[in-house]
Parts: sequence; C-alpha cells; structure tokens
Amino acid sequence: MAAAQKDRSAKTAAKRKTRGEEELRLHTLAGTRQALAELMAWSGIEEQGEAITLMIHHVHGLGPGGALPLLSPPRHKITISPSVSRKLESFRGREALRICQDN
Repeated sequence: MAAAQKDRSAKTAAKRKTRGEEELRLHTLAGTRQALAELMAWSGIEEQGEAITLMIHHVHGLGPGGALPLLSPPRHKITISPSVSRKLESFRGREALRICQDN
C-alpha cells in the first residue's frame, strides 16, 4: 500500500531537518532572471536551485582573491556634461539674485 501524502511530507521534512537543509528564497528582477536562464541554457542545467548552488560553490572555490571582485556591486559614475554644468551654474546665479531681491 502506498504511503499517504501526509506521511511522505512528514518523512521528507524530517529528512531535510536531519540534513540541515534550509530553504533560501530569492526575489529577482527580469534582468537577473534572464541572466540565470542564459547561464542555465549554456550549461544545460534545468533546475534553478542546482544552477545557483553550483555558482555559489564555484565562486567560493575561487577563494577571497577570486571571489571578491565578482561580488563587488557595480557602481555607477555620474558625469555632468559641460552644457548641463553651464545650465546649472546659470540657474544657481538666477536663484541667488532672486533670493537677494526677496530680502
């Protein structure tokens, strides 16, 4: 006789607990999901959990020197063009005059 669903669920939960298994949830935007899908397609991996687990272990295997550059978030550089700079400077001057006239 086949085990009831409740019995199978309890057995699976007990097995996960003894193994120290823990569920990790990951909320992602479309770009991240697309990147993961491409990585999975390139490697022929069908399960997201397997792909993420392998990536974590491979990055960890690089050690601190190899892993840290991969884990540094990209920083955006903000540059102001000369024309925008002139417009801001002009606006600042007009505002300074307006404030002086109001007092």
